[in-house]
Amino acid sequence: MSASARDHMSGQGSSTAKSARINAVVLAAAQAVVGAAAPMTISMGGLAGYYLLGSDKSLATAPVTGFTVGLALGAFGAAAIMRVTGRRLGFMVGAAFTAAGGALAALALWIGSFWFFAFALAVIGCGGAFVQQYRFAAADNAPPQFKAQAISWVLAGGVFAAVIGPQTVIFSREMFPTVPFAGVFVAMIALGIVGALILSVLRESRDAVVDPASQTADDRPRPLRDIVAQRSFVTAMVCGVGTYALMTFMMTGAPLAMVACGFSADLATLGIQWHVMAMFAPSFFTGHLIRRFGEATIVGIGLALLLVCAFIAFIGIELWNFWLALVLLGIGWNFGFIGSTAMVTATYRQSEKNKVQGFHDGFLFSLVAVASLASGGALNHLGWEGVSLVLVPIASLCLLVLGLQVVSDRQKHASA
Repeated sequence: MSASARDHMSGQGSSTAKSARINAVVLAAAQAVVGAAAPMTISMGGLAGYYLLGSDKSLATAPVTGFTVGLALGAFGAAAIMRVTGRRLGFMVGAAFTAAGGALAALALWIGSFWFFAFALAVIGCGGAFVQQYRFAAADNAPPQFKAQAISWVLAGGVFAAVIGPQTVIFSREMFPTVPFAGVFVAMIALGIVGALILSVLRESRDAVVDPASQTADDRPRPLRDIVAQRSFVTAMVCGVGTYALMTFMMTGAPLAMVACGFSADLATLGIQWHVMAMFAPSFFTGHLIRRFGEATIVGIGLALLLVCAFIAFIGIELWNFWLALVLLGIGWNFGFIGSTAMVTATYRQSEKNKVQGFHDGFLFSLVAVASLASGGALNHLGWEGVSLVLVPIASLCLLVLGLQVVSDRQKHASA
């Protein structure tokens, strides 16, 4: 290879790395702003639903379930839209969904319609599905050594979302004294607009539009069934879905369990705040850990932390048991989810990314919705100790699948 060719390739690599870093920063900023809609919706959705209902309050959490269902269904739509429009415009459409959902929710509160409010939160959930795709967008077209770090940077934006969301609720909740909670969702419109402006500077991938005639056999997209049948994809999916579903299952039940054990709602809320910080704060260094030790090791540590979390929760119901378990749950989720996402990005080609990512997140959040709904029933029938024990077999199964994948990979390297 000539010196000029090497210089050209080096320049391309440097440009790609710079572009990947800029995109990761933009997506992290968007995660902080548009992603703030999720904690706002979850914290206010049940209370607003309670306000809208009559004497029977049993369906008060249905709007929050609507948000989760919208998140699952929106994953498929987000992938389809971005396949046509590309990342930048597609993500701006997602921010518009968030703003539109906020407007619809405020209108529903204004006219006092419970089911219209639940529908509006489903629209916000659809916008949230685009937010979940940020991590994949940061990894796409990034140099291999930067993929895990790019994902980590984006999720680090969740730390700021965890602050922006609650603070926005505090400042906007009483905006309209005669219509409780409406101000929160009016403020969400502004977050969606600001998020769209941030996303407008996203650098579009060079392969956003691909000429089929120019593709080689190695570039052409494979059928989805062939991609998801890969052992490496199955392992990443099992670990990612298991980690996220278990986190949601335990997090949803924790505040109810704390109040049932005699702790105040403020202490329960503080425990969840520490949990959310533990979910996202490690993102500032998780990417570096993955680069040094590998995805499988970090995912394994994350799953092991979930088992330690279950043990801490099982042995007592003191305040420190709840808070420490929730912190370990958050860190375990961070390691397991970022690591498994990095594993997923290695299983598909650029021409396959939209359909694979849409399938992955659609399946993921469908099971997360089930876990969220199952948490309350499990707490009622099994108690907090029983809820903690549910983590043990599922996390252990994920560790087994991961271990078998590691053994298989080592055997392949040894025979190569």
